Amino acid sequence: MSDPMFSARNNGHGTPFVELDRADWAALAPTTRLPLKETELIQLRGLGEPLDLNEVTDVYLPLSKMLNLYAAGARQLHRATSDFLGERAQRTPFVIGVAGSVAVGKSTVARLLREMLARWDDTPRVELVTTDGFLFPNAELVRRGLMERKGFPEAYDRRALLRFVSAIKSGATEVRAPFYSHLSYDIVPDAQIVVRQPDILIVEGLNVLQPPGAGHGLAVSDLFDFTIYVDARTQDIARWYEERFLKLQRGAFANPKSYFHRYATLSEDEARAKARNIWNTINEPNLLQNIRPTRSRATLVLRKDATHAVSSVLLRKV
Repeated sequence: MSDPMFSARNNGHGTPFVELDRADWAALAPTTRLPLKETELIQLRGLGEPLDLNEVTDVYLPLSKMLNLYAAGARQLHRATSDFLGERAQRTPFVIGVAGSVAVGKSTVARLLREMLARWDDTPRVELVTTDGFLFPNAELVRRGLMERKGFPEAYDRRALLRFVSAIKSGATEVRAPFYSHLSYDIVPDAQIVVRQPDILIVEGLNVLQPPGAGHGLAVSDLFDFTIYVDARTQDIARWYEERFLKLQRGAFANPKSYFHRYATLSEDEARAKARNIWNTINEPNLLQNIRPTRSRATLVLRKDATHAVSSVLLRKV
């Protein structure tokens, strides 16, 4: 948390963000009705994440309200621009990017926002796509010598991801994305995700806020209307990753079809050691070198404390 762009609170000098603590943020939508029930939250929670109704009410209800306002404003601006140009206004989806480290809870944030935004009357069609589907297949990663750098920016087919979001943003009737299986830890041949003109598209992934690469004029982040970075201290994320690894080791890894089935028989000490090794050699370097440097590019930062709860919200100044 030593980034000087994030060292000043509220309207202090030297930061493009205004920071609100949780209580002040929660007070921004006091009369907005909570659209979810506890039973629905259980299905949305990530492994080991203590998401409850208080968290949703305090943090994500105001966020969904603000995103709804942003989406409505974008539609009005698009219509006004089309009128000015004498063109017929085409339906253009509002695109949200959600970024953050492995194990920080960004997938839960994305799933939760999908459900909450779909409950607003003017945005009933909300789609969620993760960038996992745009990883190169394992065989290609092996060929390129990138299997140990899976999740790093170079492990993704960034041109395909850019084409995908560009097509959706341009109003294409139907756009298809590859399907990624967490069981096989690979792209599934001939399986696809189909997106058909949503009101809102959420794109979630480790590196979705990356700027354009050398020699490239456009990055997928340039196509987003709003971006969210889920933030926490490195030591907390490392602990969450280790705890999640142990839960998976006792659960999903037991499936013989799992790519990680070889870890299912490890003792707890061995499993912890393996988790720490993966974190230290892959996930932490990716976080420090590639993911966290994009934090300052976000429209909004959700800052979590050691309990996985959001303690403050940083919003880019208008």
